[in-house]
Amino acid sequence: MSLDRNELFEKLLQQLQWQKAATMPYFQGAQIDRLEVHQQSNRWQFDITTPRILPFEVFTDFNARLKAAFTEIASVSLNISATDNNFNEQLLRQYWQWVVVNSGVTSPLIKELCEDKSPSIVDSRIEFVAENDIVKDFMTNTALGPIEEMYQQAGFPNFTIHTIVDESTSQQNIKALKQKNEAANAKLVKKANEAIKSNAAKPKRAGGPAKGIIGRKIKSDLPVTQLEEITEEERSIVVSGYVFNKEIRELRSGRQLLMLKITDYTSSIQVKKFSNKGEEALFEGVNEGDWVKVRGNVQEDNYSHELTLNAYDINPVKTVSRQDSAPEGEKRVELHLHTSMSQMDATNNIADFTKQAKKWGHKALAITDHAGVQGFPDAFHAAEKNDIKMLYGVEINLVDDGVPITYNDKHIPLLDATYVIFDTETTGLSAMYDRVIELSAVKMKNSNVIDQFEEFIDPGFHLSEQTTNLTSITDDMVHGSKSEEEVFKLFREFCGDAIVVGHNVTFDMGFMNKGYRRHGMHEMENPIIDTLTLARFLYPNMRGYRLNTLAKKFDVSLEHHHRAIYDAETTGHLNYLFLKDAEKRYGIAYHDQLNDHMTDNDAYRHARPSHAILLAKTQVGLKNMFKIVSLSNVEYFHRVPRVPRSQLEKFRDGIVVGSACSSGEVFTAMMQKGMDEARQKAQFYDYLEVQPRRAYAPLIESRLIADEDNLEEIITNIVKLGDELQKPVVATGDVHYLNPQDYIYRKILINSQGGANPLNRQELPDLHFLTTDEMLGDFSFLGADKAKEIVVTNTNKIADEIDDVHPLKDKLYTPRMAGAEDEIKTRTMDTAHEWYGDPLPKIVSDRLDKELKSIIGNGFSVIYLIAQRLVAKSNKDGYLVGSRGSVGSSLVATLTGITEVNPLQPHYRCPNCRHTEFFTKGEYSSGYDLPRKKCPECGTLMIGDGHNIPFETFLGFTGNKVPDIDLNFSGDYQPIAHNYTKVLF
Repeated sequence: MSLDRNELFEKLLQQLQWQKAATMPYFQGAQIDRLEVHQQSNRWQFDITTPRILPFEVFTDFNARLKAAFTEIASVSLNISATDNNFNEQLLRQYWQWVVVNSGVTSPLIKELCEDKSPSIVDSRIEFVAENDIVKDFMTNTALGPIEEMYQQAGFPNFTIHTIVDESTSQQNIKALKQKNEAANAKLVKKANEAIKSNAAKPKRAGGPAKGIIGRKIKSDLPVTQLEEITEEERSIVVSGYVFNKEIRELRSGRQLLMLKITDYTSSIQVKKFSNKGEEALFEGVNEGDWVKVRGNVQEDNYSHELTLNAYDINPVKTVSRQDSAPEGEKRVELHLHTSMSQMDATNNIADFTKQAKKWGHKALAITDHAGVQGFPDAFHAAEKNDIKMLYGVEINLVDDGVPITYNDKHIPLLDATYVIFDTETTGLSAMYDRVIELSAVKMKNSNVIDQFEEFIDPGFHLSEQTTNLTSITDDMVHGSKSEEEVFKLFREFCGDAIVVGHNVTFDMGFMNKGYRRHGMHEMENPIIDTLTLARFLYPNMRGYRLNTLAKKFDVSLEHHHRAIYDAETTGHLNYLFLKDAEKRYGIAYHDQLNDHMTDNDAYRHARPSHAILLAKTQVGLKNMFKIVSLSNVEYFHRVPRVPRSQLEKFRDGIVVGSACSSGEVFTAMMQKGMDEARQKAQFYDYLEVQPRRAYAPLIESRLIADEDNLEEIITNIVKLGDELQKPVVATGDVHYLNPQDYIYRKILINSQGGANPLNRQELPDLHFLTTDEMLGDFSFLGADKAKEIVVTNTNKIADEIDDVHPLKDKLYTPRMAGAEDEIKTRTMDTAHEWYGDPLPKIVSDRLDKELKSIIGNGFSVIYLIAQRLVAKSNKDGYLVGSRGSVGSSLVATLTGITEVNPLQPHYRCPNCRHTEFFTKGEYSSGYDLPRKKCPECGTLMIGDGHNIPFETFLGFTGNKVPDIDLNFSGDYQPIAHNYTKVLF
């Protein structure tokens, strides 16, 4: 079995708990070129190729995980070769401090210089400015060579850093600089000597054999063979590798066969080990994800016909698990977390997350599954078990009750008006970061084209291949065209005071208004109609409302779809048809009447859902949350459970509302339309959320966000917006699984749903449960103080403001019916006296005393009374009711008419004189088996009854088990019985 270089790299990512999707597009196509093992120095050097130079945060995280994963095996060095090794000054400077620290340059002078300064790129030449010639020579002769080498190891090309002298710097600093350097060097030498003495004085840690050794302990001085070097059969070798597959087979002989697949990232091999006496239990101790050292011989396997390592000995190698090393009281709280109850979208149960949070020292944790609260009971029990505060929440699909059909409403006759129908072609979907490259419009009256407007716009940069493929617009077509400012001015003149129309006009108007603001002009004030929402209002049962779909349905010609002028004319003809239909069916004659119908025809079904997080702040809030979830799944379900904004407002008491993830409206607004739109959306929320950059990877991959710089700007702007609005901003993980390696399970879960799940159309982001350190690192670009504020301070603040909410009651809250206790006791005793006389036989009275004490004392009387009335009602209406299950073990249930099964010992009872005879020594197992017998007192034929069923079968040994009364009603009568339950209360 062999893996290619890309597959080896994927296995390495699994070992590092850093899956492939989390690093997209940085590691797409990455491979391990070489693994060089230095036996004497016990050092491994990984040579890896990546598509381009890694962002600094990605590089440092990867490098740190690589070193940590092999701590117990060898020291590790990393050498990266980037296929595309182009870089800019910003990336050069981001790596600067790390390169200096790791270059081996120990001079305090150099370190101090490099802390204050970094290189710059001047006319494609990399320059470092020195204060004087001495510093220049010192840098050139001592430091720059190792620094340049470290840059190369990080993936940068081979370049030279040129040191230049800033002549304006005073020469008087030279002597002071020399003295400072000598003093610092002396201090460093002294400190190093002290450290050597200190280390020499420390006792060596005693080492014992590792637990879980199969076979014998493998000597540490035996050379370890790289798997790529195994090309033929070998007698005895030692290898070390990561276990990525395990299987145990039971053999006919009674022995077991352990089969492992391991990799050391040079290659892979299958390991087989037949059990010896007592080794079976040890086989269970080897798991996927472990690192092991194996000694054995290599032979060609008779079944797979591949080289297989037959193991003599298998030794575990210690690995380091993720730890949250933040100080006590400075740990984060996760406020956005999905469990396996999230509609086939998450993998772990809440108990896994709660246990991990407790282990890391987190004081609280939120559960926020998609549109459901089924995970609350498990969350409640997990929180109690781990002594952690559980925050109960849900992620809802928030929709507006209706989407406006018109904007800038004016009292203008619709069929007599002049219209400008326009369409844009853009470089992307974000009005913030993309640009309009074609603006076309037709002016129409009575569905006749009376004028046209068509202009290309030079965006000032090259068009992407994706843009050209979608729009058919090339660089040659836009290069040298008019500027955006000039075209937008001409378009305003073209429109005049006409009604402006567009299909999904909010998208186009977002670009237009952003462009107008960019050039210091006011936004468009013309009355506007959106034919998309107009079509949804008029024809709510259509399956799709794309322009080409509507054109086909209404037989309107559409040529060259996704070219602005053709789309605009088609939209104009459709608009005229729609307005005539609106007048005919609804009497709509004026522009300002259209929005009167924006909530008609279940308009919530056509609104685009945005995610929002609800957290129950109080017990009242929890009840309101239950109401919202019920409404969304029953009353407002369309493809997904939806929550109209009006319903959330209605039941918002006791609920804290967060802005959720990249599918939330605040992030979307900031990404596509900018600060003003995001500010308007953010007013609705109690707190704003941002996630680590890796969570937004699909947006970069799909070009919705241009690059990481734009992403950081969006996140930074949301943080600024929170400060402006005095709303806390929190860093959340949008967690869908526990550990990075669990990514594959979610991918399988999503893939199993096929094309129906939109997540299958993109690479899944990394959404594992993060430690405080990991989250702080992800937001380091905000600065240490701001990162701590959103990661630690604000998350804990929200957790503290939420009450201790209990989704499960601590005792049984039975329904209340006035006089239930007295009625059950009276009915029971009346029937008992009717059957067994007065006074009752001791065996009957003792049983009734025991049952009634338990039933009444635990508040179960009302349950018995409900069942009694339902049975009596059904019998009265001519429908028999059958009981089943353990209710037959209750004599009270028998005497109140709930069941016909008598649980007393087998006995005779006389229906005339009430004489009884009980068989308490096991003579008969059932009263139905008793022979016919006349009463010795009065001669009446007696009734044989009793089945010897203890009451404990029903209510438990302590009599406090909640009664489970199972009744079988006729199928015809069940709806009546259900409705009668409502009548009772």
